[in-house]
Amino acid sequence: MTTILLVPVEAFDIDAFATKTADTAFLPFASFEQAAFETALAKNNLDDLLELVYAKVNESADDIKVVAGISPQHPYANQVNRDLALALDADVVLVGDNAALLSIGKAVYGERVVGEVATAGDAKAFIKAGSRKPNLSPSAFRVELVKNAQAAKKRIVLPEGAEPRTVEAAVICQTRGIADCILLATKDEVQKVADEKGLTLPSDLQIIDPATLQEQYVAPMVERRKGKLDEAGAREQLQDTVVLGTMMLQMGDVDGLVSGAIHTTANTIRPAFQLIKTAPQYSLVSSCFFMLLPESVAVYADCAVNPNPTAEELAEIAIQTADSAKAFGIEPKVAMISYSTGTSGAGADVDLVANATEIVRQRKPELAVDGPLQYDAAVVESVAKSKAPNSPVAGQANVFIFPSLSVGNALYKAVQRNANVIAVGPMLQGLNKPVNDLSRGCLVDDIVYTIALTAIQAV
Repeated sequence: MTTILLVPVEAFDIDAFATKTADTAFLPFASFEQAAFETALAKNNLDDLLELVYAKVNESADDIKVVAGISPQHPYANQVNRDLALALDADVVLVGDNAALLSIGKAVYGERVVGEVATAGDAKAFIKAGSRKPNLSPSAFRVELVKNAQAAKKRIVLPEGAEPRTVEAAVICQTRGIADCILLATKDEVQKVADEKGLTLPSDLQIIDPATLQEQYVAPMVERRKGKLDEAGAREQLQDTVVLGTMMLQMGDVDGLVSGAIHTTANTIRPAFQLIKTAPQYSLVSSCFFMLLPESVAVYADCAVNPNPTAEELAEIAIQTADSAKAFGIEPKVAMISYSTGTSGAGADVDLVANATEIVRQRKPELAVDGPLQYDAAVVESVAKSKAPNSPVAGQANVFIFPSLSVGNALYKAVQRNANVIAVGPMLQGLNKPVNDLSRGCLVDDIVYTIALTAIQAV
């Protein structure tokens, strides 16, 4: 499937041009109206609108989709056209006959440019499948994430049932069909939050008073932790809604759990370690974030669980994360990150990463992996050619495995905050059933997408 974006370099009626070029051309201004773009730009939430554009464009069954760009008569045209090209992962046909402006367009869109034309007749010659390697854009990732979660139709328990961001996220997920959410709280508590935030609670949103559930899980919990817990201890622990939600998951009464908006990571995952336990093929639990960078989606690990992994543990984290990337539509190219590339540096930390890389290669010979690699060598092609010219991953990595929790946690937060990047996760890997943690600084959108991730993991 190929998307062609017609980008005008001069002011004229690009919608009419696009309709002459292709019978089924998609016209963003006609579909969403000019005001929608202006409002989105003013409120700095163009990403949400681009997500809608991506979804609308991909409703078409056409193998080649033609989309009209925005005419330069609008002052924001350059920004919107550039963001449209990225969101749609589109090949670009520049439209106009001003040589200087066409030259600027080629510099802006780079390898995406497949042609320069002055007439619709000329443009038709470029409406064909492109040879450029496809790239999963952040908009595409979010749309596919929601679509796959909607198809999964899973039940997700939210132990922090009266926490305001969680309530709002549950309303969004229930309304959009992302998941059937279960809030552990009293109806009065949730209604109070809804009233304060001006939310209408969907009639099918389940709100369950934890006190009405606790007793039924006492015996199963004692059995699950045989020899380590008696009935009195189980009753006491089940007062904690995270423990209660984890038992609901263990017993198959829900399909996944999301918590952490007000609980620490330890509070969220400790019950999972004790009650859900690790999947048989793994020896540990790790975490990853899907980082929605401006032009692509990267996966970072481990950023939340393992402080100082051994070489064997680091290798397992890499394999888990590669599997997670593949499950969400990303073909993994794994960079084992260090302060050294190849043999340029020496020391215990470098040896750790080198040994982990070898273990991954032995266990997963088909996986594209390399290390140790410095971050710039992993992502910048020109640096890769200089530092690691024979690497199968350098310059094009999309999965990044950090040597310690200090590095991973600090780096994901730095990228998230300084580059204004959405970080979806942390998604826990290696458990028998999906339990996912939130950052206590999370936004409503973070919770929505984590619920969607959890629903897909439960399939």
